[in-house]
Amino acid sequence: MKTVAQLTVPQLEALIENVIERKMIELLGDPDAGLELKPGVKTKLRRSLAAVERGERGIPAREVATELGLNG
Repeated sequence: MKTVAQLTVPQLEALIENVIERKMIELLGDPDAGLELKPGVKTKLRRSLAAVERGERGIPAREVATELGLNG
């Protein structure tokens, strides 16, 4: 294992980010812990993952926003 002095700046930054993230989760907890996804969301996620695996692009953000009623 490297010492801190042997780390590059990007490696040190990644290490610090990781430690901060773990500590924040420890202190604040995961706000989504214990929550269940609605069946429709699970279905959409499965379709999206399958499309990505087939090499297709994801759903455009505008389309998602429209489906969720987030436009204007």
